[in-house]
Amino acid sequence: VAENRAGDILSDVGGAVQGSRGLAPAGCFNAEKDFAYFEPVHGTAPDIIGQGIANPMAAIMAAKMMLDYKGHPEAADAIERAVRATIASGTVTSDLGGSSSTAQVGEAVRDALQRDAAN
Repeated sequence: VAENRAGDILSDVGGAVQGSRGLAPAGCFNAEKDFAYFEPVHGTAPDIIGQGIANPMAAIMAAKMMLDYKGHPEAADAIERAVRATIASGTVTSDLGGSSSTAQVGEAVRDALQRDAAN
């Protein structure tokens, strides 16, 4: 927990430690107003828009953080399991050494969620 600027720096460092900022979600909380928003650490990455190479994992994990925050731990855990399964399968973007596109990674996470729900 840190103020915004320090939190941004710590989130960037945390993303690098994970192996890619493309994996790291961030949450910004206002305890006084019971308000929060969640986003990928890397922001919008305007330099790679439309190329199909952005890693969607941080955005997906930001949704997981939101579900945790809103009191839906089972759904949040399912998302995390799906992301972990997708990474373990090797379906990753180039920032993690793979060759999958943004869409392919997103579809793989979706498919892992569907498999998890069926079990």
